[in-house]
Amino acid sequence: MNEQARIDQLDDKIAAAAFRRLVRHLQHRHDAQNIDLMGLAGFCRNCLADWILDAGFEGDKAQARALIHGMPADEWKTTRQSAATPEQLARMEQSVKKNAPE
Repeated sequence: MNEQARIDQLDDKIAAAAFRRLVRHLQHRHDAQNIDLMGLAGFCRNCLADWILDAGFEGDKAQARALIHGMPADEWKTTRQSAATPEQLARMEQSVKKNAPE
């Protein structure tokens, strides 16, 4: 069985618990900036919000982001997000190119 098939076989209760732990971790670690997450891993909190929308979350984009950020996205940007540097933006662009097609 390939790794993709194995992750698809993971019990939803276990997957949900791991997802919630990841979200709580990111809510606590606001020092891990979205731009840095994008530059390293090609995804960020906003991506997670988009992914829950794609998975069937019944709220809108603002509600999905608030759920993931633990507060309204505008408040998160004001209180937690710093301005991206040109280097961070370049790193993000290179990292996103590595993402698998959806």
